[in-house]
Amino acid sequence: MFGIVRPCRHRLGENLKSQWMAHLCGLCLALRKDHGQFARIVTNYDGLLISVLTEAQAERAGSWRRTAGPCPLRGMRTASVAQGEGARLAAAVSLVLASAKVRDHVADGDGLLARRPVALAARRVASSWGAAGARTGSDVGFDTAVLVDAVDRQLGIETLAGPGTPILTVTEPTETATGAAFAHTAVLAGQPGNVAPLAEAGRLFGRLAHLLDAVEDREADAASGAWNPLTATGTSLEEARRLAGDALHGIRLALREVEFTEGRLAHRLLVHELRSSVDRAFGTPSCGHGAAPSLAGPYAPPGGPGGPGLPPPPPPRRDRRGLLAGCAVWVGLACTCQMCCGEYNDPWSRERKEGLCNDADCGDCCDCCNCCDCDGCDCCDCGCDCSC
Repeated sequence: MFGIVRPCRHRLGENLKSQWMAHLCGLCLALRKDHGQFARIVTNYDGLLISVLTEAQAERAGSWRRTAGPCPLRGMRTASVAQGEGARLAAAVSLVLASAKVRDHVADGDGLLARRPVALAARRVASSWGAAGARTGSDVGFDTAVLVDAVDRQLGIETLAGPGTPILTVTEPTETATGAAFAHTAVLAGQPGNVAPLAEAGRLFGRLAHLLDAVEDREADAASGAWNPLTATGTSLEEARRLAGDALHGIRLALREVEFTEGRLAHRLLVHELRSSVDRAFGTPSCGHGAAPSLAGPYAPPGGPGGPGLPPPPPPRRDRRGLLAGCAVWVGLACTCQMCCGEYNDPWSRERKEGLCNDADCGDCCDCCNCCDCDGCDCCDCGCDCSC
């Protein structure tokens, strides 16, 4: 999984964390349903924003959730997951962009892809994903050609870019692609008045994604000799940070123009968590955990029926898993870093345990509004009225 919006479970709170997980699992299952098990590998944190935005604008009539069966990534528990056209659009976008990413790595000859047999197999996978994304996009009324065109133009722009080329020239194809995807969520939700502001929010999100990716990869690219937009255009980190700040402000303003039915999660992710992503990329993390919410289950705060400050009663005893079943669950926990951050159920005993970094300093875990930078938002969970 990848993405620039990786929220901390402490800041999300229980309710929003459950919603976030519903969209993450919904994207994963939409990929499996339409395109098979292997397609689930393209599940990503940024792609689920498409599903979040669609549901946030839609009327509450109809079924936006379903109960999914047990999954190793959820500690073999069932869960309520998002479904519908928003999840399918997110799947289409994720497939097409993953296809483009694979083709890009093949063209660069990265790692094992420098070997001809591996590169040939990768091209076939990329072609399959691209076609699958186009089919699903067509089913929900979205023409993925705009994404493919953006990717194709990106290569030409990078080839011509050099010192003095405006960095925004390089980020434009990404901006165009994400703007189109964000705007189509308004079409799916039946909110045509939201198309323009969401296109602007998506365009600026694409700019941020491109900038932050360049910042995070700058040193590694320099060491390997890979192309990096900041290095190639001579853009300083200070200028990149200024542009990132402008994009954050623009997204916040654009979202004010959007009519949401229930927009708290979208606001949390695209205003507060996105700001944390910028801080993290530029070396000023706002949370010591630096990880998304655990997939292994709900966060259980101190306190409970025993009274303030007292631990909750122990959970009911559950039977131990067998060796093979426990190993399968352990693989899922290890692959998703749940043993590092948050809480998880022991793969064999099912006992609740703390992640290795759970004692890390999370700073101001609430970080709800950072009032003076919030521009008057009033939809956060933690009691901040942002009235300063």
